[in-house]
Amino acid sequence: MSNRIKVFDTTLRDGEQSPGCSMNLHEKLEVALQLEKLGVDVMEAGFAIASPGDFESVSEVSKIVKNASVASLSRAVEKDIDAAYNALKHAVAPRIHTFLATSPIHMKYKLKMSEDDVVERSAAAVAYAKKYCSDVEFSAEDALRSDKAFLARVLSAVIAAGATVINVPDTVGYTTPEEMAEYITYLKNNVDGIEKAEISVHCHNDLGLAVANTLASVKAGATQIECTINGIGERAGNASLEETVMNLQTRKEFYGNPQINIDTKQIYRASKLIQTITGVPVAPTKAIVGDNAFAHEAGIHQHGMLENRSTYEIMTPQDIGIPKNKMVLGKHSGRHAFDDRLIELGYNLDKKDLDEAFARFKTLADKKKVISDGDLEALVAMKLDERITQHYKLDNFVVNSGKNITATSTVRLKIGDGDETVEATSGGEGGPIHASYKAINLLLGERVEVDDYSIRAATEGEDAIGEVVVKLKRGEEKATGRASSTDIIEASILAYLNGVNKLWA
Repeated sequence: MSNRIKVFDTTLRDGEQSPGCSMNLHEKLEVALQLEKLGVDVMEAGFAIASPGDFESVSEVSKIVKNASVASLSRAVEKDIDAAYNALKHAVAPRIHTFLATSPIHMKYKLKMSEDDVVERSAAAVAYAKKYCSDVEFSAEDALRSDKAFLARVLSAVIAAGATVINVPDTVGYTTPEEMAEYITYLKNNVDGIEKAEISVHCHNDLGLAVANTLASVKAGATQIECTINGIGERAGNASLEETVMNLQTRKEFYGNPQINIDTKQIYRASKLIQTITGVPVAPTKAIVGDNAFAHEAGIHQHGMLENRSTYEIMTPQDIGIPKNKMVLGKHSGRHAFDDRLIELGYNLDKKDLDEAFARFKTLADKKKVISDGDLEALVAMKLDERITQHYKLDNFVVNSGKNITATSTVRLKIGDGDETVEATSGGEGGPIHASYKAINLLLGERVEVDDYSIRAATEGEDAIGEVVVKLKRGEEKATGRASSTDIIEASILAYLNGVNKLWA
């Protein structure tokens, strides 16, 4: 029996469904390229029928990814499967991923279908998808609240219809590791033709057990794991790719020495990219990628680390791509040192992007004595947003604020590609940032609402770069804007304009 464990990443589909984690097309393509570097076997690029934007995302990801399968989700409905295929037809290795619920509660209240109807529909959907592509995955939604014998019957039928992967999702994060292992073992012994298909698991984290349930499934014989970067996803999220993979790598012998295609040195870069794009940071104490994951403060721990790192470290920062070398960069640093540091951090920019990043580095170096890795990451992250059409550009701003006065802000913007500028002044009871946002809305001639606003220090020290994330809403449309600067008011205005430009685009 092969010990090959395939990694199915659904950051671009299930992960993006997490509130506040939506991505535009350019961001999805950036993530797809990083997932390819990471070495995932399959990336689920979206739900093609869900919207024109999702269809375009699946289609564009399919065109650029060469070293992984690209999947699109679809209901067990012919029009969904048609849309999935049409979006995937440019992929080197397309996979149609169709699903139907199998639990009593879903069949009764959502589907209003009998067991026989579910078996028939599931098999028919797989057979229909098989006309388009050889690689078809079937998911039994809410499998872990399904009757085992009925679940085996459904999965037997879809394998007979041509399914190459059968997925056993813990859709509502209800189960435990022991139960997960029991289900996988039962299915291995009771599904007809199971040897013809991969057994996959897709675990949610509602009870905090997504990673544990995924690992229990691998131990029981699952050969594909479905997960997301940083564990983002619906409700409490999905099984975290970095936690699951590093468990399998660190405890290889316990899990039967599995073969995994993941380049773990790309994990840190992937995690930072998702944090930058979504504006959702991970907790400092998060396993593997949190800021404190490799920090040792207690004296007894520090003493042990100095004597032998393995006393308190079961993996090294370098295992996941955190650079060991802490080279100090400043205003006298040259292009070669700058380029080398970016490569160590996992960034491979083309010459044009490097030139622009180096110019921003020199500007920042005039404001700060020492440039940290966090500063460099913030500089490079700006490139992602520059790919959005900059219809509204900040030309200048002036704020007036004090303890016992109403803050005012005058904002001047450039419109389009010409030299046209417009200017407005507004007061803001909430302070200079509130006043600036009101002034911008006057220039837009429409109301854009702020759903959420956050600011954090991207680096350390009193001259730290402030990173602002603002979530905007215009009617039913939503966008996340972000920007960084040593001036938090400038960062706030730039983040707002970044979000506005996404809405405009």
